[in-house]
Amino acid sequence: RTLRYVPESSQDKIISDEDVFETLLKIFKALFINDFSRQAHILALLPEIKCKYLELLTVEQKQSKVNSCNHQSRPVFSPEEVLLNTLGFSIARDRSSLVSAGTGVFVTGGFVPKGTVVSMYPGTVYRKHEPIFFQSLGNPFIFRCIDGVLIDGNDKGLSKSVYRSCSRRDQLGPFQMSDESWLTAALQNPLAVGQYVNNCSHEKAANVCYQEFDVPGYFPVELKQYLPNIVYSHDIESHPRCVVLVTLRDIKQGEELFSNYYTVVS
Repeated sequence: RTLRYVPESSQDKIISDEDVFETLLKIFKALFINDFSRQAHILALLPEIKCKYLELLTVEQKQSKVNSCNHQSRPVFSPEEVLLNTLGFSIARDRSSLVSAGTGVFVTGGFVPKGTVVSMYPGTVYRKHEPIFFQSLGNPFIFRCIDGVLIDGNDKGLSKSVYRSCSRRDQLGPFQMSDESWLTAALQNPLAVGQYVNNCSHEKAANVCYQEFDVPGYFPVELKQYLPNIVYSHDIESHPRCVVLVTLRDIKQGEELFSNYYTVVS
């Protein structure tokens, strides 16, 4: 893994920002509903939102009753199962098929069509000229955006401590503004493994590329708990930068994801 370089004038939109937004909204809503019993503190402060999700939950329960003989309780799925049930595929970290590459990311279930958001690159977002020197020493997980913004996706050491500190700084009462679970083995957002996607090689062509996405101000506050990015400097007016990985072709179950660090659309 190397520091990504892209020319300042490049563009990286393979799919529209609206498509990225809708995909994240779809999976985050499904994760929220799946984990509904844990959301009581949030929903108590958002009565209108609570009504909306109760309606969605009722519809889901009616559908599950049609498909199941057991009506006693609503099943709770793992985040990976929610991903498979919602977007039609699941992904997970495992030993890479590349020699000496360490960990990689694989499609473990379903099918991923071309032009699909298949993963997210988690981490602390640093703007230009912000201090990242010590965090960057020997760090293979620093992603460079087109405008010079850096994302530190290291889930260990100083990088991990900085992310946790910023995440807790920005928490508003019961409202989490970001997801810390990507720093652990128990992912709350199953997409947040993009920093482990290996670079392509002569033998393994790239099947995904990076696309930058600024989270809009109208992103639902109750769903920000699944965003795996946090800004280093506290600025209430800033829109958190996310980087998603978008498929360049159809990808089948069992295939490893490979990125091209220099993939841009001019």
